[in-house]
Amino acid sequence: MLISLYTSRVILNTLGVEDFGVYDVVGGMVSMFSILSSSLSTAISRFVTFGLGKNDLKELRRIYSTAIIIQLMMAILIGLLIEVIGVWYLFNKMNIPEGRTMAAFWVLQCSIITFGLGLLSVPYDAEIVAHEKMSAYAYFSILDAIIALVNVFLLYIAPVDKLIFFACLNVLGTLLMRLLLAYYCRRHFEECRFEASFDKKLIKEIGSFTGWHLLGEGTWIINTQGINLLVNSYFGVTMNAARAVGNRINGAVGKFSGSFMTALTPQITKTYAEGNLQAMHSLINRGTRLAYYLMLLFAIPICIETPLILRLWLKTIPDHAILFSRLTILSSLVTLIGTTLVKAQLATGQLKKYQITVSLFSLWVFPATWIAYHLGKPAEWSYYFFILNYFLLLFIRIYLVKDLIKLDWKGYIKDTYVKIALVTILACLFPILLYKTQPEGLLRLIEVTFASFISEGIAVYFAGINKEERLFINGVILNYISIIKRRFD
Repeated sequence: MLISLYTSRVILNTLGVEDFGVYDVVGGMVSMFSILSSSLSTAISRFVTFGLGKNDLKELRRIYSTAIIIQLMMAILIGLLIEVIGVWYLFNKMNIPEGRTMAAFWVLQCSIITFGLGLLSVPYDAEIVAHEKMSAYAYFSILDAIIALVNVFLLYIAPVDKLIFFACLNVLGTLLMRLLLAYYCRRHFEECRFEASFDKKLIKEIGSFTGWHLLGEGTWIINTQGINLLVNSYFGVTMNAARAVGNRINGAVGKFSGSFMTALTPQITKTYAEGNLQAMHSLINRGTRLAYYLMLLFAIPICIETPLILRLWLKTIPDHAILFSRLTILSSLVTLIGTTLVKAQLATGQLKKYQITVSLFSLWVFPATWIAYHLGKPAEWSYYFFILNYFLLLFIRIYLVKDLIKLDWKGYIKDTYVKIALVTILACLFPILLYKTQPEGLLRLIEVTFASFISEGIAVYFAGINKEERLFINGVILNYISIIKRRFD
């Protein structure tokens, strides 16, 4: 998180607001196709997890080899598709500052290569998650951050066009990570041995799963990267830079809850595969609350002290970056609450009804934003529509999932949504009071941060967990106290 925040500061200051905005909007155009890699990764991870449950090495090798073939075909197909559509859109529709069109073109080319390499890494990521090798997952995440740090240093001293050079550095970093992932998986997992076999039945199964998952992911991309293109069209790259700042802060803050959710997902899948629905419900319930509390821990002080944090973090603050940062974090908190239900739905493999309903319901966000911008409304209206949509989806998801996994929906709402709302309100009171009564400065930032941590800790203990969880925490605390006492006796 710290490296991510630091590198974002240096990248913005080194590239400048306009080039930073160009990189975000051009890279975002390619990211629209990342729905395929995300959907395929989810599908492959699920099939590998079920294969592990069967303890069938032959089946696992079949899944791995088929996944490699699928990813290679998709990388070539999507690369060609982006070349045709992306280049046309760049030169004919995109709002790029004068003199930076060719730089944006090379950023697009590098982004396509980076995307293709990332797509080829999907089977390896899925293998690590399915095998629950979280230590390896952590080390690769740290290495990825270190590579980003090295890239920023090289960018700072580069004597050439920094926008193009930065895009090239990202290609090299992605290539290195892909090679290291392949080496690790081949060394540690027996099934990671490629066999040139074309299993039509498995491709059809993975394709069906991916296709329905893709429907939901496509709506998400339209409501994020699609709106980013709308912002570029109506407001220019400076506003894209402001959105990018908000996304960088949100991405750094969300790493804690994201890593937690990555570790939780295979457990949800395995408990469902075993038919242990009671354990699955417990994971969904606790996972929802704990992931939210982890993100809230940092979201409160950052949202309260956004102006000061951005001034300390960035030398140049794009217009609207403060408001966009707050709204982006709020949007993520709302969507995070429903994530475990999404994982539960994916575990069942019955995606058709769920994805059609969720996707059709969410399609209104993009046209509503387009109409609002056409009527002269400010850029932040897209966030308001987004937050409203994904708040309503929290309840629609319960309705769609409850019968499939026999979930007590009333108990779920009481144990998750109600507790989350209480914790959020109670945790915010004292930090906001300090913010309103103390003079602005580094001391107030420290006070608000510590007050947020303490307030949330107390709120979670008394209002955010159940009796069983509270007894467990008491036992852990008493155990540590007894250890400390024995050391001093």
